[in-house]
Amino acid sequence: MDWLSCQTSLPVATGLLHLIRRASLIFVPRTVTVVIREDPQRSHRAVEALRIALGLGAGEDHLTVMLLDRAPSLLSEDREDIVDVDILEKYLPSFQQLGTEFIVLAGTGSQLTFEEGLTIRELPFPEIQQRIASSDRILVF
Repeated sequence: MDWLSCQTSLPVATGLLHLIRRASLIFVPRTVTVVIREDPQRSHRAVEALRIALGLGAGEDHLTVMLLDRAPSLLSEDREDIVDVDILEKYLPSFQQLGTEFIVLAGTGSQLTFEEGLTIRELPFPEIQQRIASSDRILVF
């Protein structure tokens, strides 16, 4: 490489670095989906997954928590059989304050009485699959 090509490529490289730095300052929120399938009456993992979701929801990303199988009982008013229920009850007000969206399978609301103040949507299974597939980040427990 000769001296002239070094001189002309240096300003171009500097300009590109400046452009990259400016672009990294632009933040586009991602969609993060936490899928919980653990049975909260048999394992502490369901409540632990909610704790992790709470940490993710405190940032700029858009968080959705999907509760499948027996996991919707985490949001039920009747929670006395849940492992680590005392920890769960500490987290639920934070989810209410953040307005975190919880998704459960359609028809779940007829089987459980959900805690008031939480944002809970019932969706058919194909729509749940589509929401998971379109997420930028997915964590499954």
